[in-house]
Amino acid sequence: MSDKYTPQEIEPQWQAAWEAAGQHDTVEDPTRPKWYALTMLPYPSGDLHTGHWYAMTPSDAGARYRRMQGYNVFFPPGFDAFGLPAENAAIKNNVHPKVWTYKNIERMRGQFRQMGAMWAWDREAVTCDPDYYKWSQWFFRKLFDMGLAYREFAPVDWCPNCNTTLAREQVWGDDRHCERCGTPVIKKELNQWKFRITNYAEELLADMAIIDWPERVKVMQTNWIGRSEGAQVVFRTEAGDPIEIFTTRPDTLWGATFMVLAPEHSLVESITTSEQQAAIDAYKAAAERLDEVTRGATDKEKTGVFTGGYAINPVNGERIPIWIADYVMMGYGTGAIMAVPGHDERDFAFAQKFGLEIRRVITGPEGATGELTEAYDSKDEGEMINSGAFDGTPVKGAAAKVTAWLEEMGKGSMSVNYRLRDWLISRQRMWGAPIPMILCDECGVVPVPYADLPVVLPDDAEFKPTGESPLKYHDSFRFVTCPSCGGNAERETDTLDTFMCSSWYQYAYVSPYWKKGEALTADDTPWDPAQGDYWLPVDQYTGGIEHATMHLLYTRFFTKAMRDMGIVPFAEPMERLFNQGMILGPDGEKMSKSRGNVVNPDEYVTKYGADTVRGYLMFIGPWDQGGPWDPSAIEGVSRFLYRVWTMIADEASAENLAATPSADEVREVERKLHQTLIKVGEDMENFRFNTTIAALMELNNLLSKAKASAVVGSPIWNEAIPALLLMMAPIFPHISEELWHRIGNSDSVHLQSWPVGDPEKAKEDEVTIVVQVNGKNRDKLTVAPATPAHILEEMALATEGAQKWMDGKQVRKVIVVPDKLVNVVVG
Repeated sequence: MSDKYTPQEIEPQWQAAWEAAGQHDTVEDPTRPKWYALTMLPYPSGDLHTGHWYAMTPSDAGARYRRMQGYNVFFPPGFDAFGLPAENAAIKNNVHPKVWTYKNIERMRGQFRQMGAMWAWDREAVTCDPDYYKWSQWFFRKLFDMGLAYREFAPVDWCPNCNTTLAREQVWGDDRHCERCGTPVIKKELNQWKFRITNYAEELLADMAIIDWPERVKVMQTNWIGRSEGAQVVFRTEAGDPIEIFTTRPDTLWGATFMVLAPEHSLVESITTSEQQAAIDAYKAAAERLDEVTRGATDKEKTGVFTGGYAINPVNGERIPIWIADYVMMGYGTGAIMAVPGHDERDFAFAQKFGLEIRRVITGPEGATGELTEAYDSKDEGEMINSGAFDGTPVKGAAAKVTAWLEEMGKGSMSVNYRLRDWLISRQRMWGAPIPMILCDECGVVPVPYADLPVVLPDDAEFKPTGESPLKYHDSFRFVTCPSCGGNAERETDTLDTFMCSSWYQYAYVSPYWKKGEALTADDTPWDPAQGDYWLPVDQYTGGIEHATMHLLYTRFFTKAMRDMGIVPFAEPMERLFNQGMILGPDGEKMSKSRGNVVNPDEYVTKYGADTVRGYLMFIGPWDQGGPWDPSAIEGVSRFLYRVWTMIADEASAENLAATPSADEVREVERKLHQTLIKVGEDMENFRFNTTIAALMELNNLLSKAKASAVVGSPIWNEAIPALLLMMAPIFPHISEELWHRIGNSDSVHLQSWPVGDPEKAKEDEVTIVVQVNGKNRDKLTVAPATPAHILEEMALATEGAQKWMDGKQVRKVIVVPDKLVNVVVG
């Protein structure tokens, strides 16, 4: 082997050696504490891009660090392989999505191995494998049995180009276009399967207190769930039909001067008069093209149409007009509101525009009761007026009193409302796990028996979009016998949302494709229970914050449902979460082919080696912040590794090896070594890889200098070199392994214990104390660390600089900051 650092030579050799030794294979070892490290599984797009490396190699460094701490680490890989991108690519390239997907997976496996990560390949899982998705279907069955999966007609966002429903997270931009193809999205009524995630809304909120997740994610999920407390109140049309409304301000009911329904509300058709029908129809059509964010924006110009119908206010019997407006939506509350323009900003703007009554029912500052020029929405100041028996009631606490009265009178009740909606999981596409349900004219909806799972996706189904699920046109898949009555029936031809498969993948890794070839039962567990008891839950999860309100929320719901199924004893899937930032193109913009700023990591691995690419991505800045790729900056990391190689691999001079170092020389290396050990340990614990590498560079600079002195070959040198390699090992696994063996070791560097610094040895022998007078630097002191404050004060007052600037003035105060400064305040 060459004496020169050649990463292109040593890296594949060590990767092969690790694999041959089974160094990353999974072993359940009850004598060691476990650490389940997981990074979000990728989609098999065909190539690993720089973003994959930025997400995964720091995760690997964290996993390697934990193993050196003594943990039995599990770090499995996999592929989130179903989904619309495969179908789109298949159509474009005229190849079946299964062929396209597995070809990409094979290529990406090779690229994954280039990283040098400690992937547990023996536990890899691919979500499009029938032995994987049979368990996704099993979960669907279990959720159906629990009443958590149901089917109903509902308006959905529909991409007419992709011919599929879209979750609201997949509809982008002010113009509401499909995230995949850019086509404007329309509304469509379809019979859809949903999961009752809303049943767990309260628990999803409450349990954020028990997980170590970023505050930003918790805030995003809290806002997404959107809990509101208020009252449910029933208004009635003149025909007696009930109109339920939810309000957080029941104390303003007497100020309701009109009602507004969502354009989609079921009562709109029956209350609309013939004179208003054309205007109502036109308005409804226009509202369908708007997204909810636009419709609900407070600064959006208010639009609406009078239906011609009226409602009766239950608290005062008043007859008030009913309008429709797009700022009221079916997805929040009941799709109907009482409009109180005097005390709600949006209602005020609406009333002003259309000349509707604005009534004050809460006094303003200093008891103001006059005409309102803007909505007054204080919940803490003022009293109720024009509110019957409640006149004079302080507004603070009035909502609860009014709600109690509504309940007593049978006109309303206390209620909690959520912005969160049930999870729509139906997709009208082929490349997904079939929903295991059968539709029978006699029996209705019948679940596929557990023993008949998986319902296998046919390899010969037509994958080009037709406007409906392509499976509808595959007769041998579609037409079946009803398992209940034995009559003719049809399979459900929708497939599962891919988020279904990724909501439980961390459990699948424990025992991939469990019970392969065996008939399943309702009482099964989707993994080996003993292995699950050992590894679960995940200890450390890493991934992008863009998944905060989709995958990260869905997997929490799934875990809670699994607990209720009795298959896990815990309620949260991941103990800890870390969100990495985004690696940008050299121009500081998000990488994209259209911008021409995509960086191919393979090119840099070929030129510099994987260790340099890994190190550069971790040195670029704080991992949670990301940053732009800088082609010139990677050279700095490459030079560092070459310097480490030279410093360790090159022979020292015989003269220096024979000499005896001075005590000061030894102490300088000892102090820096232990300072670095302490800092790197703290930084690795908190994913601060950039400052870890900076500290390693500083230590290497000192050791390179020391090699040219009598320190080389001394006991402190023989302590420092192995410690440096041990600290480098998680981030730079290949060069560390090679140099570890070159200094005489036979076992892998990655199987060693993490080195721990000694705080006593890390202490500075002397510290510099700044002496200030009235906050300005006037002198310095050199003293031993931890010199008592009273001694520092005496020494500072005696310095020439302090004496000069005090100039006989009275000392009013002396501020001592130990080991840093003394500030003398005079006046």
